[in-house]
Amino acid sequence: MSSDFAIDLSAHEMLRRAHVLDAVGPDWDPGEALRGEQEAYALLYSGLDADQQRVYAELVAAGVLPGRGDGHAAP
Repeated sequence: MSSDFAIDLSAHEMLRRAHVLDAVGPDWDPGEALRGEQEAYALLYSGLDADQQRVYAELVAAGVLPGRGDGHAAP
């Protein structure tokens, strides 16, 4: 015996999105948020010494960390 069971969550998803937009507020700028994240990422991996740079490159090559531009951390 087989029965199909389906739940439509589209109304719940719309409510969830409304709550997210309400939480971030009217002044939220997604482009600025992305730029801020990119700047923080660049700072996080800046100033690595040679050994740290080697480990960073290995982690990028292994797919653990995302690659950036030329594959090197920011100077």
